[in-house]
Parts: sequence; structure tokens; C-alpha cells
Amino acid sequence: MASAVSGVTLPGLVANVSERHNSTLPHTWSNLHPYQANILGTVLAIAGNVLISISLNIQKYTHIRLLCQESQTPYYRSKLWWCGILLMGMGELGNFAAYGFAPATLVAPLGCVSVIASAAISVVFLKETLRSSDILGGSLAVLGAYLLVTFAINVQQEITALKISLYFISWPFLVYLALEFILFVILLYLYKKRGMNHIVILLLMSSILASLTVISVKAVSGMVTSSIQGQLQFQYPIFYVMFVIMITSCIFQVQFLNQAMRLYNATEVVPINFVFFTASAIIAGVIFYQEFRGAALLNIFMFLFGCMLSFLGVFLIAKNREKQTSEVPYIDMGPVPKQRSTEKIQPGLNNNSYGTVNDEEQNNDSLSEDVK
Repeated sequence: MASAVSGVTLPGLVANVSERHNSTLPHTWSNLHPYQANILGTVLAIAGNVLISISLNIQKYTHIRLLCQESQTPYYRSKLWWCGILLMGMGELGNFAAYGFAPATLVAPLGCVSVIASAAISVVFLKETLRSSDILGGSLAVLGAYLLVTFAINVQQEITALKISLYFISWPFLVYLALEFILFVILLYLYKKRGMNHIVILLLMSSILASLTVISVKAVSGMVTSSIQGQLQFQYPIFYVMFVIMITSCIFQVQFLNQAMRLYNATEVVPINFVFFTASAIIAGVIFYQEFRGAALLNIFMFLFGCMLSFLGVFLIAKNREKQTSEVPYIDMGPVPKQRSTEKIQPGLNNNSYGTVNDEEQNNDSLSEDVK
């Protein structure tokens, strides 16, 4: 009896749990082909990312329009800004639902669609300049997304509370979680105690939390999907554990990301964060959900090649996008009170004055005024 129990493996337990739950699922759900589930998740992810990019451009257009008005009204009073917020909520909901159908290793890299759509919308509607690097980067990202969808791992998993519980106590995930914890503590020490605000440190901490976000989002989304299909999961404590992990990791992840956006340009943060987030999501999906198990070597290679093309495309689109030089090489400050200024306010070449006359001339002028 003991030998029989010791011979039970995690894949065998997961298979038994899947068979027991699949027998209670509706007919249409149990007969859904894995490729069809991947396509459905892909459509939801792409639609969600497009809505997010439209939302960001609407909010950007709102801020630009408010700055051009004489009376400065708060942005939160604009109906257009709230329309952008609504679209962002719908987009995030689409991404959340996508994790319930497609593997995390497929949904996360499709975030490049948001970068492509944002670049296209900003050129068409915000009249930004279309560069050759935008066309090349967009083409590479589209090709990468096509390879991701074509060579995605077609493994359908019914996410249930019992299966998540088994994954949560599996030794590969526990080792992965311990290594992530050690790395996060080291990075947090360098950031808090040593004052190191390097972009890699900030975005690495954000990506470590993002891996937990991806795991928990897919777990919660999958259990909600199973509940909608008739197999209730809300009575299991693991559902609420994953929900708390999802909310907490999202909050702290956004904090580190905002800190990076405050210290560095978006042209640096966006591509690096996309690469780190996608890599952490793929690793989390492979270790926790075992999404590459039984996959052909060609599929894995082409999938990773598609990720590399998407990374390169995002880097090309974001390259030097915000590095613009002003046409006016000086700052026109107007007349300076009690100073006889030159025509333009600009640095002097031979002294430390900044566009004003020399101290001797200023003193002579003041003495002459006293005599008068």
C-alpha cells in the first residue's frame, strides 16, 4: 500500500482531477478543442490590448486638449477622459478572460499588440511622425505574434481549485518561489538601503511580482470560468488566496513600475518592462502550469523565436520616440525687473551672468540714477 502511494506523481494526480471534473462539465465545454480555446484566448487578448492602446491615446489627447484651453479644468471632469478609463477597464477585462482560455505563455507575449496599436493610433489621430523604425518594428512584432499563435502549445487545462492546490505545493514551484524571494530581497536591499535606482533593478522587482500576478490571474480567471460553466469553485480557500495574491502583487508591481517611469524615459521603460514581464510570465507558466510539458521541440523553438521577434519589434517602435529637440535654442523670459537685459536670455561666454549686463555697467547705471 505504501509503495502504491509513493508511486503517485503530480501529473497523475492532475490527470485524475481533470477527468473527474471534465465529466461534470457541459458538453460544449468539454468538447472544445485546445486549438479553438487558444484562438478564443488570443482574440480576447488582442481585443483587450487594442482597447488599452485606444484608451491611453484618448487620455493623452484629453490632456493635450485641456492644455490648449484658456481655463484649466481638471482632467477628471472631462467626459472623454472617463471614456478612456472605461475602455481601459474593458481591455483589462478582456486580458483577464483570455487567461481563462489560453496558456499564460501565449497571452503575455501578445502585449506587443498594445505597443503596435498605440504607435499606429498616435500616427493617425495624434499626427505624430511615422518613422521607418516604426514600420520595421511593427512588421517584426506582427510576425512574432503570428509565430506565437501558430506554434503555441495546444494544451487545454480546466483550471479548478483542486488542480491549483496541487500545483501550489509542487516542488518545482516551491523551489522557483524560494529563488524569486531571495532575488527580490536582494534587489529590495539594494534599492532601499543602498539607494540604487537603476532601471534594471526597478523593473526586475516589478517583473518578479508580475510572475505572481500572471499565476494568480490565470488561476482566478480559470476558476471563475469553471464556475460559470457549472463547476463552482468559490467554496475553496485557494480561490481567495489567489485573489489576494493577485491584488497585492498588482499594487506593488505598479508602484515599482511608476517609480521607473518617474526616473527614466518611457522609451527605455516600455521595451525593457515588456521583455522582463513576458519572460517572467513564460517562466511562471512553464513551471507552475507545466504548459510546455509534452510539447515538440520545434514548437518550443518557434515559439521562443516569435517572442524574440516581438521583443525586437517593441524596441524598434519605442526607440528614440520621445527624444525631440526644441526649435528655440533659448528661453524667452521677458524683461527682468531692475535689470537692463539683452535681447535674449542665454548664457554668456566669458562670464557667469545669464543674459544681463556686467556688474560694473550695472553699478554705473545705479550711481547715475542716484545722482539724478
